[in-house]
Amino acid sequence: MDKSAKPRRIGILTAGGDCPGLNAAIRGVGKTAIVEYGMEVYGFNAGYLGLINKDYIVLKESQLSGILTVGGTILGTSREKPYKIVKNGSSEAEKTDKPEMIKQTYTDLELDCVVCIGGNGTMKTAHMLAKEGLNVIGIPKTIDNDVWGTDVTFGFESAVQIATDAIDRLHTTANSHQRVMIIEVMGHHAGWLALYSGMAGGGDIILLPELPYNIRSVCKKIEKRYEEKKPYSIVVVAEGIDHPKNRSAASHIAEAIETYTEIETRKTVLGYIQRGGSPTPMDRILATRYGAFAAQCIAEGCFGTMVAMRQNELTTVPLSEVGGKLRLVDTDDPLIQKARKMGVSFGDEYL
Repeated sequence: MDKSAKPRRIGILTAGGDCPGLNAAIRGVGKTAIVEYGMEVYGFNAGYLGLINKDYIVLKESQLSGILTVGGTILGTSREKPYKIVKNGSSEAEKTDKPEMIKQTYTDLELDCVVCIGGNGTMKTAHMLAKEGLNVIGIPKTIDNDVWGTDVTFGFESAVQIATDAIDRLHTTANSHQRVMIIEVMGHHAGWLALYSGMAGGGDIILLPELPYNIRSVCKKIEKRYEEKKPYSIVVVAEGIDHPKNRSAASHIAEAIETYTEIETRKTVLGYIQRGGSPTPMDRILATRYGAFAAQCIAEGCFGTMVAMRQNELTTVPLSEVGGKLRLVDTDDPLIQKARKMGVSFGDEYL
């Protein structure tokens, strides 16, 4: 590197819902950028709000030590969408000036790139900023594992671990009382978390948003288990399955089971517990690999892309291909096929 040249200056932000591994990713980007490439690193607070309001801190290497194992994000996050169309008080809608404010911050700080760490919405905004002429690189995170273009997002394995531990604990109380236990996990559109935690935790019935279910099929499966002298059943439900919106998915399924089978049923909704706490070792490694690779991409001028993992190899995909898409569970996913052969029900057997 030319010692007389002005060091590259980059920004980092975390946007959308929090998840384990965000600090590991910040650390991966920042340490690699500083130690390997001699870059200056700015951290923007509260996601895209930090870019809009020019709210940032200069990150030194010392500030990036000790955060690898810490949950949450030292930069904070928000669900700010700079390109969201807003109502102006009448029937008309108008764009905000937030994108221009972001561009002004980028220019004023003389940034060479912004690393945007987040899920689908974050990648969509990152792509729009790239179209405005900003150098942007995305890093995929979400416990739902539904970012298109990568085989896995960090945060997913940690959430699977948390959900599986909860299912493990429900087995003992379900067996003691001979009850049906419903456990609802996150996943609005994608059922990866329900599928993997359901299989890892020995769920008897797993309901996914991608597979339309028949509640009578669910009940018949439970009744058959009781006929076979299996005293309890575990039902793992993704929050995004079809159900009345005035109640949780778990409440809807539990009420239906008790109505049709008259078997005592209890429900558990994990909620935000799945997002909290320290990341698993594998998520720490994945987030670190993504972060370090993002810094390398900056050094090589590979902008307008999202770092990704495909067949266990790091690569990049154009942000133009990522935004607005979801990576969903295929109805013929090999894990679903294996589960069916083991007697696991997905609620669609009697359609």
